[in-house]
Amino acid sequence: MNTSATIEKMHKMRLHGMKRAYESSFETRNQDTFTNDEFISWLIESEDNHRNNSRTERLLKNAKFHYQASLEEMTHTADRNLDRNLLTRLSDCSFIDRNENIIITGCTGTGKSFLATALGYQGCMKGYRVLYYNLGKLFQKLMLAKADGSYIRELIKIENYDLLIIDDFGLQAINNDKQIILMDLIEDRNQKRATIFCSQLPIKNWYELIEEKTIADAILDRIIHSAIRFELKGESMRKKMKSSKKFT
Repeated sequence: MNTSATIEKMHKMRLHGMKRAYESSFETRNQDTFTNDEFISWLIESEDNHRNNSRTERLLKNAKFHYQASLEEMTHTADRNLDRNLLTRLSDCSFIDRNENIIITGCTGTGKSFLATALGYQGCMKGYRVLYYNLGKLFQKLMLAKADGSYIRELIKIENYDLLIIDDFGLQAINNDKQIILMDLIEDRNQKRATIFCSQLPIKNWYELIEEKTIADAILDRIIHSAIRFELKGESMRKKMKSSKKFT
């Protein structure tokens, strides 16, 4: 089989990483420095790297993050009340395997969404399926699903994500159908999947958000029990970013 035919076979078999490496080897002629075993190993490693990168790109796209963030960019000054050691422990994403909740509270602009997104990015990089949602928009999506009969299907889709990030928890009262929807979401994920909650409100005020108090008890017991907590403080990071044009 000639070179062109081999490349065509790789294309048909969707061995795109291997194909690219094989083609580049003729430009660099680095195959001349490999033994046969080493050359095959290099081609397979190239394909594996390509598939891993493609999977990560797909996970990041499906997560629906609003922007890119990383744990390395987080500011750890004392006034922010951000525990560097805790972040280091969370960076391996084992909290996702343990199905643990994380609660991030703080005033507007203190970096809640940035921290949650950074943890979500880290999860995607390690191969976990992550989904980011503003709670108001998530309610809208699921109320529409109730109306068209796809509610259960949408709940199952969300349940299948390893990590769900719920941002802006507490910006609106949770009443009527919303409290039932939230209960369904939390019940499906309780001790089965990891969830991150971001809120401007201190946890002690969450009970007042939910209209029916028996439902509030059930929801908050499942969210708060054993959750990892961050209470961010300090000057607005948005104000700092506006003046410096970047996070420091």
